[in-house]
Amino acid sequence: MSDQQASKLSPYLGFNRQQWAGLRNSVPLSLTEQDLEQLRGINESLDLDEVSDIYLPLSRLLNLNFKSKQRRHEVQQEFLATNQGSVPYVIGIAGSVAVGKSTTARILQALLDRWPEHPRVELVTTDGFLHPTKVLQERELMHRKGFPESYDMQKLIQFIRAIKAGEPRVSCPIYSHLIYDILPDTEKVIEQPDILILEGLNVLQTGLDYPSDPHKVFVSDFLDFSIYVDAEEERLKTWYIERFLKFRQGAFRDPNSYFHHFSSLNEPEAIQTAGQIWDDINYPNLRDNIQPTRERADLILTKGQNHFIEQIKLRKS
Repeated sequence: MSDQQASKLSPYLGFNRQQWAGLRNSVPLSLTEQDLEQLRGINESLDLDEVSDIYLPLSRLLNLNFKSKQRRHEVQQEFLATNQGSVPYVIGIAGSVAVGKSTTARILQALLDRWPEHPRVELVTTDGFLHPTKVLQERELMHRKGFPESYDMQKLIQFIRAIKAGEPRVSCPIYSHLIYDILPDTEKVIEQPDILILEGLNVLQTGLDYPSDPHKVFVSDFLDFSIYVDAEEERLKTWYIERFLKFRQGAFRDPNSYFHHFSSLNEPEAIQTAGQIWDDINYPNLRDNIQPTRERADLILTKGQNHFIEQIKLRKS
């Protein structure tokens, strides 16, 4: 089969970096280098060129989709002769541990927040819907954290359902990476955003990924647009180890950190430990539960060296 034939059969349109950058259509760059300092991840060399070439065209696409969804909602309201207000537009961002989902989510939030059509853009991570450590310990699931069974899917579905229903105030738990647990008696309140960005390992997973869960509704049912951030497996492992080494020199040194004991490792020991964690936990989760959801996404961003996007795939409409 020729490349041209394969392209016709693919559900996606493919773009290289230069082709995608051309779709920016003169959208102004609203972020500064100082803004990027607050947005980039601990192990990423994100620059303004990456924002201009990749994220500005993406923010334009999302803005166009948002406005189209608004128009469809207005048509329905006119037909029903009602005025129930707008429905939040929900963007899902999925991908592996260490691929940079959180940075992608923060950049998109910052860019979309600057469009006049949607001044209220909220960001929520599905980490907050992990079962508390006490529950995971009781169920002997601490070594399966991040796997489908470690999430309270009923609570996550209730949250996203309430958001899409337009409820005025919806609360969600907050997860602390420092203590590696849900913060007690602490919640984030979401008040009718124009756009909600939901980021996490599991946003594209369905009932096939949760065979023991009787629910028939999935997070993906509520998404208006979904993004999968991708990279080669070996590259992901390298990024995970590099990130672990930086945490060892930083966050792990905090006595309150759940991983404080790792701060005493020397560099060879830390590399070996991080590699073992990847091989035993993160890679099996990627292989069995995360990577299989990639083709469910509306957009796939594939990263190359230094976390820079090299290829973009957009689902054909």
